[in-house]
Amino acid sequence: MAKDEPQPVIAVRDLRMRYGTKDVLDGVTFDVHAGEVVVLLGPNGAGKTTTIEILEGFRNRSAGDVEVLGVDPQVASEEWRARIGLVLQSWRDHARWTPRMLLHHLGEYYEPYSTELRPRPRDVEKLIVEVGLTEQANQKIRTLSGGQRRRLDVAVGIVGYPELVFFDEPTAGLDPHARREFHDMVHRLADYENTTIVLTTHDLDEAEKLADRILILAGGRIVADGSADALAREVAKDSQVTWTAGGQRHVHATADSTEFVRQLFADGGKDVTDLEVRRASLEDTYMEMVRKYETAPHRGDIDDAALVDAGKELS
Repeated sequence: MAKDEPQPVIAVRDLRMRYGTKDVLDGVTFDVHAGEVVVLLGPNGAGKTTTIEILEGFRNRSAGDVEVLGVDPQVASEEWRARIGLVLQSWRDHARWTPRMLLHHLGEYYEPYSTELRPRPRDVEKLIVEVGLTEQANQKIRTLSGGQRRRLDVAVGIVGYPELVFFDEPTAGLDPHARREFHDMVHRLADYENTTIVLTTHDLDEAEKLADRILILAGGRIVADGSADALAREVAKDSQVTWTAGGQRHVHATADSTEFVRQLFADGGKDVTDLEVRRASLEDTYMEMVRKYETAPHRGDIDDAALVDAGKELS
């Protein structure tokens, strides 16, 4: 890393995790930078949860180097923990409390770690409004619906005004309206507060909407690293352009759809209608990347570096 480059918020080098004789993580390497929204994708058993738990300091690794906010999570202090937020898949405690009581109580733990740049905790009343729990603020937590409980989980994760937040399946159980509100909140955290976000999800449409970068984990390795657009271009070099002109439908594959459409109109395309440009979706990309890994005769023969670098070069 050049001297003038900012230190990554997360730096992982050759991360390995072994349970008995099984290698769950086998040489995972990646960086995450301040203000990025990074989505970790992968099939069940790929090592996503293990990776996140190591980054959060809840699990010790077998080998490799890991730094989160400049600290090894295995030896991190309470001050370090106050700088990160966790939104787990579910919480099952404090059923008799109300959201307002719980958030005020948890917020008190962050007060000793308040800084000028990150005054901790957040204003609880404003937070309740932001996550959409105004009407439920004084209800017993046990009476909340699944979606309302998920909103509270998010509030718990960010009440300490974290610099880095880990979201584990954050929109599970949310209705479409609440899901959209969550997406807006993620963008506000990243864009206006420079909060770094690492998120796991099985919702590929959600990943495509939120992610600055996508990491695809398969068989304990990072097999792709790049933006959704970059990875899609790597899987499918050409975009498909379809349009109607003179009552006839046309289809053309091109590596540069922008230039093709510009030329189409420059050549007198005034009667062009129903124009559509389609590239490979993130779902197409994800399935192809995982398929390449899983169908290799010897998984170790896959050129992981080439897959990863291809995404980075296009990012």
